[in-house]
Amino acid sequence: MKEKAIFAAGCFWGVQAYFDQVPGVIETVVGYTGGHTENPTYEQVCSHTTGHAEATEITFNHEKVSYETLVRQFFRMHNPTQLNRQGPDVGDSYRTAIFYLNDEQKEIAEKIKKELQPNFGKPIVTEITKANAFYRAEEYHQKYTEKTGIGMCHIPYASI
Repeated sequence: MKEKAIFAAGCFWGVQAYFDQVPGVIETVVGYTGGHTENPTYEQVCSHTTGHAEATEITFNHEKVSYETLVRQFFRMHNPTQLNRQGPDVGDSYRTAIFYLNDEQKEIAEKIKKELQPNFGKPIVTEITKANAFYRAEEYHQKYTEKTGIGMCHIPYASI
């Protein structure tokens, strides 16, 4: 059975490359969500005027990987205590966010965030927000790391 999840954890190139390695993930698509501009371009999102985050939409087989496991991987692969930045990338488009698609995903995300908070020296600033429209990014962004061998950004190679 297929389900979807949407995560934002900084530059979407590395996030996509990371989740592509998780068993049970069927497909990943990078794009923009969480803002107010319809069909934004990369340049618009980078201007920090759209409210959108760079995000990765994950299609997964819940019989092979649970949403809970994906949320735990999300918290493992980036620094959820950095507000509006990851690594060298700064701005609201690089924020840490979980965009939930139903109440069950919301409950799981909130539970895991609370459970993991003691493991971090600072407050987790990951926003947990109801998903709205997800806009697919330009084709050159899709599977960027796979195509070019670069673009892991803030995701250490050792984590995938």
